Amino acid sequence: MSYANRVDGWIFSPSSDRRRAAERKVPFIVVGPTVSTQPYALRFMPAKLRGEPVSNNKVTKLKPRSKPAAALDTPTDLDPAAVKAVSEALNRLLADAFALYLKTKNFHWHVSGPHFRDYHLMLDEQAADIFAATDDMAERVRKIGGTTLRSIGHIAKLQTIEDNDAEFVPPGAMLRELMNDNKKVAEAMRKAHEIADKYEDVATASLLENFIDATERRTWFLFEASRGEGN
Repeated sequence: MSYANRVDGWIFSPSSDRRRAAERKVPFIVVGPTVSTQPYALRFMPAKLRGEPVSNNKVTKLKPRSKPAAALDTPTDLDPAAVKAVSEALNRLLADAFALYLKTKNFHWHVSGPHFRDYHLMLDEQAADIFAATDDMAERVRKIGGTTLRSIGHIAKLQTIEDNDAEFVPPGAMLRELMNDNKKVAEAMRKAHEIADKYEDVATASLLENFIDATERRTWFLFEASRGEGN
């Protein structure tokens, strides 16, 4: 009895030849009935032998960790649910802080017009105020055993403040856009404060109260400065 076919050491044969395949110590596939237009044997062949394209994408996505690495698991009396909820809220605020900082610096660098000096200096002061808050937020996450932002890409995934890459933005539009962004940040901070209150994390709540006050001050200055701008 002859074999139906042999390809790269694979034997395709009627079931009666199973013993002979075993004796030769080669992989054995039984030729069976045809399903649709593809023989049974071919349906179990490796894609390479069937002449089909083989994907080179062997990257496996890692599942997110439920806890940080042991060396980063700072002791805290907050329960794991509290650490997770507060860390996530603070990291979103931190991402928005970096996004708002860079937008404020962008407008500081590119503002133009008769009020250039006043706006240039005000935006620089506000950018410094925003940046000063980032370390406190990140360190608060670490104090309770969470992990915080690691890259620009991480910021981009979490930020809700939209970038502005326009070639030119009129000064009035700059001020109003930043005013609305700061209002949005203050709203997010209040929600984060509610989360901190829920888990009795008084330190995070206290920290956020100071940040809310500073954010509202920026909103106030931007509102007043924008009132004289028509554009």
